[in-house]
Amino acid sequence: RMSRTYFGTDGVRGRVGELPITPDFVLRLGYAAGRVLAQHDGAEKPSVLIGKDTRISGYMLESALEAGLAAAGVDVLLVGPMPTPGVAYLVKALRVSAGVMISASHNPFEDNGIKFFSGDGTKLADAIEHDIEEELGRPMQTRTSAHLGKAQRVSDAEGRYIEFCKSTFPRALDLRGLRLVVDCAHGACYHVAPRVFQELGAEVIAIANQPNGVNINHQCGATQPQAMCAAVIEHKANFGIALDGDGDRLIMADGDGALFDGDQLLYAIVKDRVRGVPNPGGVVGTLMTNLAVEQSLAALGVPFVRSRVGDRYVLELLKENGWMWGGENSGHIICLDRHTTGDGIISALQVLAALRPCGATLAQHTRELTLFPQVLVNVRTSQHIDLAENVPIQEALRAAENELGDSGRVLLRASGTEPLIRVMVEGKERAQVELLAQSIAERVRQAAAL
Repeated sequence: RMSRTYFGTDGVRGRVGELPITPDFVLRLGYAAGRVLAQHDGAEKPSVLIGKDTRISGYMLESALEAGLAAAGVDVLLVGPMPTPGVAYLVKALRVSAGVMISASHNPFEDNGIKFFSGDGTKLADAIEHDIEEELGRPMQTRTSAHLGKAQRVSDAEGRYIEFCKSTFPRALDLRGLRLVVDCAHGACYHVAPRVFQELGAEVIAIANQPNGVNINHQCGATQPQAMCAAVIEHKANFGIALDGDGDRLIMADGDGALFDGDQLLYAIVKDRVRGVPNPGGVVGTLMTNLAVEQSLAALGVPFVRSRVGDRYVLELLKENGWMWGGENSGHIICLDRHTTGDGIISALQVLAALRPCGATLAQHTRELTLFPQVLVNVRTSQHIDLAENVPIQEALRAAENELGDSGRVLLRASGTEPLIRVMVEGKERAQVELLAQSIAERVRQAAAL
């Protein structure tokens, strides 16, 4: 991978008002992206579509991006609040050169970020991100007035995306007779998610669907689904659906309020899709995907591989293998036979499509999948520790692996975003797993103290 100053695994992200999430930097980022896209696009006049979530800082950043793009001679289409996967879809549907999403996904409202999509609705190639970084180092030169970009609002963006979501649900089925709680995380899905399920026939109880600029992801949504579970029980709903601030993650609940994470939902979809299909292809999970998923997929005859943590790595492996389904336990689920990217609303529809014909609950449909206890310990470190070369850490790791055998696994990795070493142990017995995780974490703490 090329080294990059501003682009992380998922665009440019940070705290609002601190570099790089400042209006002047985002203006320059818009200009640099506009210049690079004009070179790569070859179109007479490139056009870029901008969507955002419901953070208060979205107004400021959208204006700055729009000004930078226009200065580079790029036309801008504004769609307002729209889920990240909605932007990916609209970029393709409207044949624009690229898309930009202003969002920090499941982070609190004080953060924001800028994520780019290529013209085919996928994440920008590394090479193009690299060119944008290079361009950021050069001075801005506004195009002459005759060549500046224009901006316009896309009035029917919401309706187009709702229809697209509905088109991923089987025509022969509907959701009539179902009562669903839909938790919109006060985020980008607030105006589209309830309508998708309503228009397919469900009775919808929408919660966390009143964004005010500062309540996005606050005690709601896929990262904090307790409110959704409580609402399911209170309203005697059949299922609960919790999305995150930018609409690409999904966590669900059964009618009794029991939660189902990304691993269980991915399994529910794949089990339904591969039924009676010869050579259906395989599934990509991550290093964090529960071992039980791997074993249950093997029992269905479905190959499984793991990528690094992050949906962009899941996508890379899916493309490499020519497979359709992948995901993370956090609720990013990718169904490439339905969309180019992970989409919370569309993932929920795929789960419901699996359950509808037999009228099953999630617990019934996934009963053979019993997740192994997973214990994650984060150890803060102020310095770099070479995990592979540290003898005491490696000894503890080997001892744990020997004790677990085939019925568990150990994962040790440095966090990509914080000064942490993450120790994850999984196995059949919770008490054993906790002991092993703590013993490895203790060795890491000792190494950190040296």
